Amino acid sequence: FLDKSDKYDSRDVERLQQDDKWVENYLIWRHDVVDDTLKMIDESFQWRKEYTVNDLSESVLPKWLFEIGALFLHGYDKEGYKLFWFKVKHHTRDPKQQLEKKKLVAFWLEHYAKRDHGKPLTVVFDMAETGISHIDLDFVRFIVNCFTDYYPNFLTKIVIFEMPWIMNAAFKIVKGWLGPDAISMLKFTNKSDVQEYISGEYLPPHMGGTDSFKYSYPPLVDDDFQTPLCENGPITSEDEHESKEEIDADTKEAGELNEAQNLNQKKMNSIEQISKSEETDKTEVKPKNAKKALTTFKGPLLHISPAEELYFGSKETGEKKCLIVLTNVTKNVVAFKVRTTAPEKYRVKPSNSSCEPGTSLDIIVSLHGGFAASLQDRFLIMAAEMDQSSGAGVPELTQFWKEVPRTKVMEHRLRCHVIESSKPSSLTLKDNAFNIPAKTNEDLHIQLTHLLQINKRLEEQMNRCLWFQQLSVVLSLLSVTVAAFCFYLAYAQRS
Repeated sequence: FLDKSDKYDSRDVERLQQDDKWVENYLIWRHDVVDDTLKMIDESFQWRKEYTVNDLSESVLPKWLFEIGALFLHGYDKEGYKLFWFKVKHHTRDPKQQLEKKKLVAFWLEHYAKRDHGKPLTVVFDMAETGISHIDLDFVRFIVNCFTDYYPNFLTKIVIFEMPWIMNAAFKIVKGWLGPDAISMLKFTNKSDVQEYISGEYLPPHMGGTDSFKYSYPPLVDDDFQTPLCENGPITSEDEHESKEEIDADTKEAGELNEAQNLNQKKMNSIEQISKSEETDKTEVKPKNAKKALTTFKGPLLHISPAEELYFGSKETGEKKCLIVLTNVTKNVVAFKVRTTAPEKYRVKPSNSSCEPGTSLDIIVSLHGGFAASLQDRFLIMAAEMDQSSGAGVPELTQFWKEVPRTKVMEHRLRCHVIESSKPSSLTLKDNAFNIPAKTNEDLHIQLTHLLQINKRLEEQMNRCLWFQQLSVVLSLLSVTVAAFCFYLAYAQRS
């Protein structure tokens, strides 16, 4: 059916033929039933062409749609999924505006799907301060259909906050549109239990949270990384001296930074070899955490390790530093910037610099004292090629980022992972950040000694058990011998 070019957008057909992940998502969402999967692809492709999804942008939608703030992306739930907010009180029924509002939903979903490679969303229906005038079942049904019929494997749950009693009957109708899988995703909440799904840092005050975020347009509020990361985070009394030194280091010319790169080149090569050996030896059994941390994202400009997650320790384990390794795979200098959703927590060194062709560079991400890493924290690495004639000092980099086209910027996102008890991978740093192998060997030695002690105790217990067993056998044999002798004497006397 993909040959019907008049029925579908040719860009969707081309993407389906090249993007295995997209096909896999359709199959997963339809429980690997091929006929159902093909039907969903057919319906979603027709819908995508009807709504011109591939061409939706800010310029083709009315500005007032963005300004009212009824729909936007902001924050994460407790599982780390992006939140898609529908502020129902800002929505009113109007048949004349319905198509444009539906296109706004499609715009946000497509915009996010392209930006974050289709990572699932959590929908939040904030129904505080709503009444009968805000009930629009056609619009609600459209939003539900987007997830059940058009965007496969894109929904984690629907959190409904403070649904008015007057809407109970309406939502019984909504449930009728949903299959059993989608119904299980509905979470009806109020102020007392909404934090089971979303932590207070991403909830506004009227929902019992502490998020001071206020919607405004422009710019689009789908990007948590709009505000550039202050070069090294806030300075606190306990690390003021260290922070000042790092700030001074960040303002030096790129040539001086390259000198630091060369000092760490041996360590980088060893880490890259570990990464390569992991990729080539698929049968080797490795610790789960180490495997994750040593994976590499292979971008067109930079290879980034780790590929997905930074491993920090909890307050108990105390790991406060992580290492990001950037490798320039181009023939030009690559400028890069690092941003975070929580600049008050982290110090990044360097956060705005450049990487020479064919070389690797370390970025150290440090947690400030008193802070703990959160699953909701994110990091964004932006990179773009520079002309050979361009300088790589701070002024040149500042000007470069003002002028570089968005289409030429590579972006990659990392999320945080918190280690509760076990040791993180070798890419997680302690205070002696550049002594990774020694630290790892020391940990292994401690664990090995502990295992040997346990083994010794078990061996002693087994020896005691064997001794008791042998004693029991001897006593049993003696008892049998005595009994036999008694029977023999009794028999002899009778004779």
